Amino acid sequence: MKKVLKYLLWVAVVAVCGLILLYSAFYGKAIGTERIIYINQATQYSDIVEQLRPALRSKLHQRAFDFYAERLNLEERFRTGRYLFQEGESVIRAVRRLVLGEQTAVKLVLGEARTLPQLAGKIANQIEADSATLLSAMRNKQLRKELGFVKDSTIAMFVPNTYEVWWDVAPEQLLHRIKREYDRFWSAERTAKLKRCKLSKYEVMTLASIVYEETKIPSEMRMIAGVYINRLRGKIALGACPTIKYAMGDFELQRILHKHLTYRSPFNTYINRGLPPAPICVPSIEAIDAVLNYAEHKYLYFCARPELDGRHNFARTLKEHNANAQKYAKAIEKLRIEN
Repeated sequence: MKKVLKYLLWVAVVAVCGLILLYSAFYGKAIGTERIIYINQATQYSDIVEQLRPALRSKLHQRAFDFYAERLNLEERFRTGRYLFQEGESVIRAVRRLVLGEQTAVKLVLGEARTLPQLAGKIANQIEADSATLLSAMRNKQLRKELGFVKDSTIAMFVPNTYEVWWDVAPEQLLHRIKREYDRFWSAERTAKLKRCKLSKYEVMTLASIVYEETKIPSEMRMIAGVYINRLRGKIALGACPTIKYAMGDFELQRILHKHLTYRSPFNTYINRGLPPAPICVPSIEAIDAVLNYAEHKYLYFCARPELDGRHNFARTLKEHNANAQKYAKAIEKLRIEN
């Protein structure tokens, strides 16, 4: 009798140990190191296994993964996306997430960009869609109409910020998301300020792009915005050097010479009055708010300071401006900066 009881006890201990082992295999901490996996339409099931297997703690967890993946038919049911598997995650959780498509969002950073192709390239580096597909969507006539923009003006819709999006988001869905963020950015408070500057939202974005290209110093943005507002109201050509660079497509141009000022382009604000037809870059939020809160003054000109510290001297008359320009030119000549 004692032998029977001892045997039964032994069997019970083995059974309990087996259950603990099985529980640990399927529900325990299977992922040993954090792992990110990208799955697109071309991804094979074997690619997923090959990427995830090294992150599993042991062969027991690997076998448990294979078993549970087969049970849930993962090979036929996995979904596209970006998946972040965190340290300590179980086999059950990992497999189910792939089946249910519970991917991890990407923090899409929208920052500085001067052209739509450049913007498309920067976005493409962060999501699945390639730059050509994104650019095609940005320039799609029907989609632009739905979003409320024309020609290549879609760039005015992009407010620099960080947005959470799915890695495999379709370009069309992304643009609609960006438009919603654009509408949210234009709060009642910002919209109310349009009356003061007598510009539309689109015109504010366009002027802000020029201000942003003129200076990256937030404290000067309101002053420069005020200069351009004064010129617009006085029906004086803006004469903004950054628009020349944009028109010529030469963003490395260090000195704007007289020969450049006559370059034929609707973006050349030396030969065309008013604002250019579209923003010349994605402006910062500081630049947008600087236009909405432009400084009121009587300056019509500004020129980089001879100290070459990124700041500017402001002038009310052309005579004052020419004097400032000569000082700046002498400082540049000393550095022998050539075109």
